[in-house]
Amino acid sequence: MKKLAILGSTGSIGKNCLAVARYLGEDALQIFALAAKSNIDLLEQQAKEFHPQLIAVYDADQALLLQKKLPHIPVLSGLEGLEAVATYQEANFVVSAMSGAVGLAPTLAAIQAKKDIGFANKEVLVAGGELVMSLVKKHGIEFIPIDSELTAIFQCLKQEPTKAVHRLLITASGGPFRNYTEEQLATVSVEQALNHPNYRMGPKVTIDSSTLMNKGLEMIEAHWLFGMPLENIEVIVHPQQIIHGMVEFVDNSILAHLCDPDMLVPIQYALTYPDRLPGSLAPFDFLKHGTLQFSLPDRQKFRCLNLAYEAIRQGGSLPCYMNAANEVLVHQFLNKKIPWNNIARTLETLMSAHPTRALNSLDDILAVDKMAREETLAF
Repeated sequence: MKKLAILGSTGSIGKNCLAVARYLGEDALQIFALAAKSNIDLLEQQAKEFHPQLIAVYDADQALLLQKKLPHIPVLSGLEGLEAVATYQEANFVVSAMSGAVGLAPTLAAIQAKKDIGFANKEVLVAGGELVMSLVKKHGIEFIPIDSELTAIFQCLKQEPTKAVHRLLITASGGPFRNYTEEQLATVSVEQALNHPNYRMGPKVTIDSSTLMNKGLEMIEAHWLFGMPLENIEVIVHPQQIIHGMVEFVDNSILAHLCDPDMLVPIQYALTYPDRLPGSLAPFDFLKHGTLQFSLPDRQKFRCLNLAYEAIRQGGSLPCYMNAANEVLVHQFLNKKIPWNNIARTLETLMSAHPTRALNSLDDILAVDKMAREETLAF
């Protein structure tokens, strides 16, 4: 039985984790600790349903308010609270689903506490990939991806030696604008960008999907997670998103992972790994999905993908810088302060001026993250 601590329980991934726990029942999954940034109304509902032994709210004022509503459960605050949830003694599996750099420190704390981890926080590997993977190897923990594309590759690679792998293929829907012209892209609205063709996700991830930055971030994650050289990782546009990832081997055979585009599938796999339990979705209907299409991404129109490749080529602090700057730009677009096209344009300008440096510690990572946010806001 998995005993879960969930970092980011009120976000999209966290809510789906609890949906899986609800579906499978306490014989398979039990909730021991929950953490969120500030949404105490939803966190209170979750606590009353799942009865965690510990709660953390990053926002100190909101933590005090929640403690008054839940006097029988300890409610901690700040980074110390998040780390307490991540290292909670009774939990044996930690879900890292807090977006932004705030999720990095508690994830590192969980690794050092030798907790097995399911991660959906891209900052974990994009900003701190080398440091994180060195600690994963040092402490010998299971480090399971939750993103549908990464778990697809993870499952296809199972028990295959690295020397047998030729390519990792990450699929992309292409987002809502894959067939748009340059002229159309110049006038897209926030509402259009939030209309993902296949998934319902949080706003930041959805905008990243529209720019293809999400595929760039997944490419960087795959590089670190699977130890695969950049030239052996490719992004393929597959509008139906039935195939979530593929591995091509040196004998030119390919294994592909197929399922309906629903985050409940990869989340349940991560939470129950290495076992597979019956899922809540209907069986796959091949007749309904009789056509699967593939094409190459247009890197001229979707320049964020190229920027991600350039970031990992240069290495050092640039992926961390890019990730933080992109997050600020996405929020500016969501707040209608900049046009969609300016996400890539501004990001390229900022990245070209960044003096790359080595990242040897969490403090180094957080310093670059802070620098990127400040420079982007001041641009």
